[in-house]
Amino acid sequence: MSPASNPFQPDLGAPGEASRTGIRTRIKICGLTREEDVDAAVAAGADAVGFVMYEPSPRHVTAERAAELARRLPPFVTPVLLFVNAPAIKIIAACARIPSALLQFHGDESPEACLQAGRPFMRAARIPMNENPIVDGARFDLVKYIKDFKAAQAILLDAHVEGYGGGGKTFNWSLLPPSVNAHLVLSGGLTPANVTDGILQVRPRCKTLAVDVSSGVEITKGIKSADKINQFVAAVRAADDQLAKNHVRLSPA
Repeated sequence: MSPASNPFQPDLGAPGEASRTGIRTRIKICGLTREEDVDAAVAAGADAVGFVMYEPSPRHVTAERAAELARRLPPFVTPVLLFVNAPAIKIIAACARIPSALLQFHGDESPEACLQAGRPFMRAARIPMNENPIVDGARFDLVKYIKDFKAAQAILLDAHVEGYGGGGKTFNWSLLPPSVNAHLVLSGGLTPANVTDGILQVRPRCKTLAVDVSSGVEITKGIKSADKINQFVAAVRAADDQLAKNHVRLSPA
């Protein structure tokens, strides 16, 4: 997969440029385990779907099962394989089954480890949930993290909770740096009720923004709701519409 085919990294220039244009926010539905959920995500207009390769997760699927589900995807919908501290041999074997997959690293992987499979990847950044930007001098340094993982197609922002993954929790979006030269993917506790606000807050801070949802569109862990997926997509499009209207109002006559 070339960077141009990656749904999370269109070439759009400087930080904040996407928020000043009509660019569409890309959507990933993660943690899919059933055919009907893959079909619902595609029908709703998702740009990518995620398969969890981490065995302790209740949304875990084997590489064989992920390949079965990925075969249902039409062109231009990207399968994403999520790994947590997996050995390179396991990652390479999964990629062989799903050649079009983008990788997502969600554990303690180093920049070097993320490159071992030789595939385009996203790197998850675990953002502390209760940082105080005034008194906490050891606050997570997203700018440095982006530099450390400069080979990543995008940096995925998730809440730092015990274990791996955001656990359906949000972090304080207002504490993110005002401008970063990176493609970001907002994750962690997103739902149809809050994703519009999340996009409006985070999109002006980066080159481009995508969103990633799992628990926020579920009936139970690993089982998605087609209705919730449709509601989530509609809320994302509402944010895009509002940003477009803001751009028109702020544009010179």
